[in-house]
Amino acid sequence: MNIQKIILALGLAGISIAARADFPEKAVTLVVPFAAGGPSDKIARDVAEALRKPLGQAVIVENTTGAGGTIGTAKVARAAADGYTLLVHHIGMATAPALYKELSYTVPDDFEFLGLINEAPSTLIGRPTLAANSFGELRKWIIENNNKVNLANAGVGSASHLCGLMLQSALGVNMTTVPYKGTAPAMIDLMGGQVDLMCEQATNAVTQIEAKKVKAYAVTSAQRLKLPSMAEVPTLAESGLANFNVTVWHGLYAPRGTPSDVIAKLNTALRSALKNPDLIRRQEALGLTIINDERLEPAGHKKYVTAEMDRWAKVIRDSGQQPN
Repeated sequence: MNIQKIILALGLAGISIAARADFPEKAVTLVVPFAAGGPSDKIARDVAEALRKPLGQAVIVENTTGAGGTIGTAKVARAAADGYTLLVHHIGMATAPALYKELSYTVPDDFEFLGLINEAPSTLIGRPTLAANSFGELRKWIIENNNKVNLANAGVGSASHLCGLMLQSALGVNMTTVPYKGTAPAMIDLMGGQVDLMCEQATNAVTQIEAKKVKAYAVTSAQRLKLPSMAEVPTLAESGLANFNVTVWHGLYAPRGTPSDVIAKLNTALRSALKNPDLIRRQEALGLTIINDERLEPAGHKKYVTAEMDRWAKVIRDSGQQPN
């Protein structure tokens, strides 16, 4: 009887392995924990399109919004660990543990890391009617007006929120922060002059800058953007804020317990997708840099996110930001 059970178990294991060898056998869903039309959504849709060929299946983008991205993230943490439900998330993956008192998931333990996708600087942009025409002039105006300056962000935990915290710390000021439910409404109010400033991903700001609907004062990366329209926009480090370097990155995740062979297939597909010329062209047009280093490996991705958790926990703590 015991021998029969062993044989049966081995047989079932063989069936399971054979089934995974055919992965994927149906559509794969990429959960984006933010609203449609925002920077993360745009990136996820580009990646989904590029993943279809290497995976040989449809890749569907699903927006599950709310609570600074934590609702969609929790959904993936609870999903079946079969590789069919994945998460595309930005820097908020590393900052949520410091921003929220309670989360229904744990980073990094509740996820498998599949690889970093890209990274991009943010841009410090202002309403078109601001009198300041350089960062030097803007800095003087901010210091003179301090908490009268309205600094918009896309919500707690968003890239714009985090960049704003670091900016205020670097300048030694406390601006009046105005959180929105997403990038789009914040950008609309900035263009309309209802708020003064915003620290927003280049992904979502370049088009508005080129159309002169907002003023660009600086970028947050160590180097200027290579886009022709942004070549004259200085970095914040160049402008006097030493070592100010904030890049917004996106990564791909699966639920904890996803089989190692499925993880390997997904990582291979991601590597192939990131070499897609159309994807590269679209990403570079938005000021994004495709990852092509050790962070594209699952282990390197996890190591990087863990280091970012430590880095941002200190920034958030030093800012006096209370966990929600």
